[in-house]
Amino acid sequence: MKLNEIRDNPGARNKRMRVGRGIGSGKGVTAGRGQKGQKSREGVSINGFEGGQMPLHMRLPKRGFNNPFGKDYAEVNLGMVQKFIDAGKLDAKKDIDHAALQAAGIGRGGKDGVRLLGKGELKTKAKFIVAGASKGAVGAVEKAGGSVTVQAIVAPSAKPSKPRAEGAKADPRANKKASGKAKAAKKADK
Repeated sequence: MKLNEIRDNPGARNKRMRVGRGIGSGKGVTAGRGQKGQKSREGVSINGFEGGQMPLHMRLPKRGFNNPFGKDYAEVNLGMVQKFIDAGKLDAKKDIDHAALQAAGIGRGGKDGVRLLGKGELKTKAKFIVAGASKGAVGAVEKAGGSVTVQAIVAPSAKPSKPRAEGAKADPRANKKASGKAKAAKKADK
């Protein structure tokens, strides 16, 4: 072995494939993409296309419905509330609302507030301020000597329109409408 004979093991270094650099390279002309058509080009958009046959995603039946006006409540059961009161994570002497429940670790989520459900048993007297409650839950709380206040959720009001700054251009469509009405009134007078 001499210094000029030192080299890597065979296959340790592979030369990068140079695509589309002439016929002699072995990957010229179509550059390994096959021949003709959409697939030989960039930006192929035929994923899921089945030759004009109705595609699978359209043949399958639709199911379900997302109500755009539905409310998102965090559902909390009375049994869970009692468990957290017994553990000392909730203070029954203070008002129990969404913030108090979240701080204790229940009532997560629910951007529209908390809905109180009657599963389980409540033995402690407590005052609840919630966005909704089932009849059973209200009855169980009142039986334990507590009360439930249901607060209506106030939807955020529409944004007030901003007054136009001085020197700002008026809407050109408004002028056209006004001039059209004026012309119609003149014609009616004649």
